[in-house]
Amino acid sequence: MGGAGLGLAAGCAVATCAIAAVMVGHRVRSRRRWGRAVALVREFEEASATSVGRLRQVVDAMAVEMHAGLASEGGSKLRMSLTFIDNLPDGSEEGTYYALDLGGTNFRVLQIQFSGKGSMILTHRVQRQPISQELMTGTREELFNFIASTLKQFVQREDDGIDQIPDVRKDLGFTFSFPVRQLSVSSGLLIKWTKGFSIKDAVGKDVAQCLNEAMLKTGLNMRVAALVNDTVGTLALGHYYDVDTVAAVIIGTGTNACYLERTDAIIKYQGLLMNSGDMVVNMEWGNFWSSHLPRTPYDISLDDESPNRNEQGFEKMISGMYLGEIVRRVLQRMAEESDIFPDAVQNLSVPFVLRTPLMAAMHEDGSPDLREVGRILEDHLKISGVSLKARRLLVRVCDIVTRRAARLAAAGIVGILKKIGRDGSAGVASGRTKGKPRRTVVAIEGGLYVGYSMFREYLNEAVAEILGEEVAPYVCLRVCEDGSGTGAAVLAAAYSSNR
Repeated sequence: MGGAGLGLAAGCAVATCAIAAVMVGHRVRSRRRWGRAVALVREFEEASATSVGRLRQVVDAMAVEMHAGLASEGGSKLRMSLTFIDNLPDGSEEGTYYALDLGGTNFRVLQIQFSGKGSMILTHRVQRQPISQELMTGTREELFNFIASTLKQFVQREDDGIDQIPDVRKDLGFTFSFPVRQLSVSSGLLIKWTKGFSIKDAVGKDVAQCLNEAMLKTGLNMRVAALVNDTVGTLALGHYYDVDTVAAVIIGTGTNACYLERTDAIIKYQGLLMNSGDMVVNMEWGNFWSSHLPRTPYDISLDDESPNRNEQGFEKMISGMYLGEIVRRVLQRMAEESDIFPDAVQNLSVPFVLRTPLMAAMHEDGSPDLREVGRILEDHLKISGVSLKARRLLVRVCDIVTRRAARLAAAGIVGILKKIGRDGSAGVASGRTKGKPRRTVVAIEGGLYVGYSMFREYLNEAVAEILGEEVAPYVCLRVCEDGSGTGAAVLAAAYSSNR
């Protein structure tokens, strides 16, 4: 009995030791896997670093590419296209004008009455109209006839006696958010359709002329006074409110910038430009690229798997279309190489399953237990049981991606200011008046900047860091919403034949 009991006790001790060894081994492996997750985030953070020194290199690269794009067609990743807009609104515009904003599966028509003094808008009326799939893939005549008919009904309903004299032609600002080769302020040839449109007989046609003909056919006495994109509309609206506005940037799902350039600096079009003043240049800065941009393996794989590989490199690092996707790719690798996201590899392997608004909501979760992060993981990614420390690590990834994007966008903005001599780097030639820098305003629109406070704070902070304490107080970043609508209308006023 004594021997049996001793054997049993020894057996129990061995079993206990074995269990303890298993538990210790599990804890060691768990710590190693957690350590791997932390190491991946640290590596990503180091690869994404945007020191002020690196940002100033991006500033210089942007300015160099702008010079090259102005010197010759195809000489730069930046298109640097002429808009032919050399007369920006200044707040003195008066009367009732219209805008058409066509850029997706809906379009907007607007009627806006400007007071003529003090940059004041008296009335603002708008109607949204969906576009059927049949119209998006039909003929140009069908699409533009539908738009013209909607415009006519809108004018008849909203016009309360202003400009109702039959012989007075109404002026329209047309925001057309598709690739166009601009021919004049009020005309441009469609290069290609995007966003689900596929109207073959419209490619290569003057879209403003198509609309003018449709309006004439419906009996609407209106003409396109200005054909613009949303970025140019934002600059126009910014200048309407503040004549020190020299550039505009859109940072939303996509991104672009435009600015006011001296015509004598637009070398590639010297034979076409007769005036010696300024003209708005559409940069198409989403395609900017430089070796100084902090590119990571996640950016490379995203680009390799995109339908426009080796294009829109800047946009893929800073715009709302891609930020959530970059975070997803980092989380996917963390899930593959650690156990911090239980059974999540498959759910995290779906491209673009993590949209940027969800990423922003997790990033800005201020609750002590990161409750919103947990809810989004469960509801949208079907990932449950994520520990608090893992959620904190996820938020850190969101912060790295957002901070890098905002600071690179800031470098792009300062690059524009450097090109036009408003960054303080060239002394008297740098837009200085009586020994101090000249006041400069940049109009900004887009959900990433307007609606994402952390992104906005990082961008503003970086602009100030790059410019330095002497120049930064003279540069104002101003939110300017609805450039595609109100901005187009005020450009119609600026170019009205009735002024």
